[in-house]
Amino acid sequence: MTDSPSTLSSAADQDGIRYVSGAVPAADDVRALYDSVQWSAYTQDMDTLMGGLQGSAAVVTAFDGGRLVGLARVVSDGHTIAYLQDILVAPGHQRRGIASELLRRVFAPFGQVRQHVLITDTEQRQRAFYESHGFRESRDVEGGELRAFVRVTPQGG
Repeated sequence: MTDSPSTLSSAADQDGIRYVSGAVPAADDVRALYDSVQWSAYTQDMDTLMGGLQGSAAVVTAFDGGRLVGLARVVSDGHTIAYLQDILVAPGHQRRGIASELLRRVFAPFGQVRQHVLITDTEQRQRAFYESHGFRESRDVEGGELRAFVRVTPQGG
């Protein structure tokens, strides 16, 4: 990662999950994790995915033994916005607090940044997860009329 606000660190939690900040895992491990959650659109072009991970402002991974079971990454200017690009946990490790810990750790270097943002699908479980961590849908933010826009371009276009 270039100019990352996080430094390489590693720590295990009470369940034996080891969290690593500041390092991008091997491409084969990344592919296996993304494919396990059906994010295979990302793995169609591993060079682009790995370049995105390397260029992220922060990457935090979770390992169970030697297996990559979770990953979160933030894209940020380090001052005004921190965008959660990816957070994923292998199906057999979900609902164990790993995503919550990844979210906490990946945003830790950006405590001074006013806007923490993300885009996700409309699944109710995801809304509940993000709201439990202080996120609100833009239409629900008090004191402001916010509207979020997105433009998705075709791969390579």
